[in-house]
Amino acid sequence: MAEDIRRTAVVIEDDSDIRGLVETVLRQAGFEVTSTASGTEGVELVRDKKPTIVTLDIGLIDIDGLEVARRIRLFTDCYIVMLTAQSDEADLLFGLESGADDYVIKPFRPRELRARIEAMLRRPRITNTFDTDAAPAAPATTPIPVTQPAPAPEAPATDELVYAHNGLVLNADTRTVELERVELELTRTEFDLLRSLLHSRRRVRSKADLVRELRDEAYIANDFVSESEERSIEVHFANLRRKLSDDPKHPRWVETVRGVGYRLPPERD
Repeated sequence: MAEDIRRTAVVIEDDSDIRGLVETVLRQAGFEVTSTASGTEGVELVRDKKPTIVTLDIGLIDIDGLEVARRIRLFTDCYIVMLTAQSDEADLLFGLESGADDYVIKPFRPRELRARIEAMLRRPRITNTFDTDAAPAAPATTPIPVTQPAPAPEAPATDELVYAHNGLVLNADTRTVELERVELELTRTEFDLLRSLLHSRRRVRSKADLVRELRDEAYIANDFVSESEERSIEVHFANLRRKLSDDPKHPRWVETVRGVGYRLPPERD
């Protein structure tokens, strides 16, 4: 049966050439597109159009794209893709922490942008009900505090719901992570990546493998995984390490296997 509901998108981009390119890519993908060069107007378009996806330039003329993402996250869980000419890890981290789901570095190929968007739409999405007249809800990427205590660090990982390693305990049922009995605030992606490493133990997980797992797709040998998606895995792990205060030279929870991917370091005494 044909899809009756037309997908909508909002493009917030002050470069007219790039804006036109992104509009074309989205229309070819079946979206009804509205666009603007203004960040302030873009926030109101998102509020009015209730789009499935928003593409957002970081370097807007009127207000910073990161601030636009934060404002959008106050009232919607739509997908946000940052378009940026900045490739520094710190800049990308700021983009993800402001509420973006993904980022694409300029210049980009139209085919890659479309593939990234379609892959993003296949990921499971937790949708919140927002009341625009009530107090602003927390951003979609902010974990909800859980008052139920996690198991003590020495608890064994017996049922694949609770994992313990080097003083860290992850409870997949309550989606909480404690380090030395102190609860950490992780994004959904950081939590899922950490759980994947804990589950895989010493088995090396490639970046492409982890990208496909985040998409919640079956493993297909020729499934497209872009270089930008693999870089996003690096950014998420860098942010995760920072929150864990994990030393890359002497890791306790995230060990990099150069040229391959990531795995869990050995258990320490």
